[in-house]
Amino acid sequence: FDSLPPVHYKETMSTILVWIQQSEAKLSMPQVAVAEYEIMEQRLRELKALQSSLQEQQKGLNYLSTTVEDMSRKAPAEVSQRYRTEIEVILGRWKKLSAQLVEHCQKLEELMTKFQRFQNDTKTLKKWMAEVDVFLKEEWPALGDSEALEKQLEQC
Repeated sequence: FDSLPPVHYKETMSTILVWIQQSEAKLSMPQVAVAEYEIMEQRLRELKALQSSLQEQQKGLNYLSTTVEDMSRKAPAEVSQRYRTEIEVILGRWKKLSAQLVEHCQKLEELMTKFQRFQNDTKTLKKWMAEVDVFLKEEWPALGDSEALEKQLEQC
C-alpha cells in the first residue's frame, strides 16, 4: 500500500492534466491578424490570466513531484519508474506551456507597441496631409507680386 499514490495525488494529477490540456488548446488557437488595439489588449489580458493560473497550479505540480519522490523510495522499481515517467511527461508539457505563454505575451506586447507607433504615425501623416491640402487649395498670388510668390515658395 505504501507504493500506491494517495487519493489526493490522483485528484491533483487529474486537475493538472485537465488544466494543461485546456491551456494547450487556448495557446494552439491560430493567431489571426488583428487591426484593433482593443482586441490585442483583450488577448493579452487572457494570456496574463493564463499565466496567473499557471502560477496557481504550480503548488499542485510541486505536490505531484514530491509525492512521486516519496512513492519511488517505497515502491518496487517498475512501479516507481512508471510514476517517474508519468510525472516527467507532465513536467515536460508544463515547461513547454510555460515557455509558450511567455513567448506569446512578449510577441503580443511587441506587436501592440508597433501597432500604437503605426497609429501615431498615421495620425501625424493625416494631419500633415490635411495641412498640405489646405495649402494647395489656397489662392495663388498674382504673377507680379514677387514678395507673395517668394513667401509661397518658402512654404512649399
